[in-house]
Amino acid sequence: MGRRGNQGARLLTGSTIGILGMGTLGQAVARVLQGFRPRLLAHDPWQAPSVTRSFGAEPMDLDALLAQSETLFVTAAVTSENQGFLGAAAFSRMPRGASLILLSRAAVVDFPALMEAVRSGHLTAASDVFPEEPLPADHPVRSLPGFLLSAHRAGALDIAFKRMGEMVMEDLSLLDRGLPPQVCKRAERETVARFRSKPVAVN
Repeated sequence: MGRRGNQGARLLTGSTIGILGMGTLGQAVARVLQGFRPRLLAHDPWQAPSVTRSFGAEPMDLDALLAQSETLFVTAAVTSENQGFLGAAAFSRMPRGASLILLSRAAVVDFPALMEAVRSGHLTAASDVFPEEPLPADHPVRSLPGFLLSAHRAGALDIAFKRMGEMVMEDLSLLDRGLPPQVCKRAERETVARFRSKPVAVN
């Protein structure tokens, strides 16, 4: 491959990276990215700006995030309000040659529109999640140049399942002693009803 293997590659160091969704996943991504010393931008209407800043990211509105991000990590949860909200219009506002990395749920994007943005050469993309899982063998995204696929398997590790069980048991122990849970993510009354309960067509 030689130098041709790096065609289209870019350095994360010093680049402008956006994070769409600064919940638990977005915060974890921000911590990893800080080691590369990028300019970090973020948008999350559910998050206090001070929390976003505490992870080294500059809070801003969605249009500004799209317009400035050379690489955009999509870590937003699917809600009753944002399903498919990243579509052709949003992709057209991103810089030509920018990369979109989809890590949360496929339903937050218009997936055919994302494929078209990649097919046209406007964007490159990578995704760990898909509208239908397992992804059909004949799905056109499998043969789309510029679109990197990753099986939705990051959490399917023995050590991860073991840790999940430990987290549950720790919180159950606290509850048994009349104390509030501290380890697992708590369902907040203000937001839980807005999440979609079935993120993919097949799973």
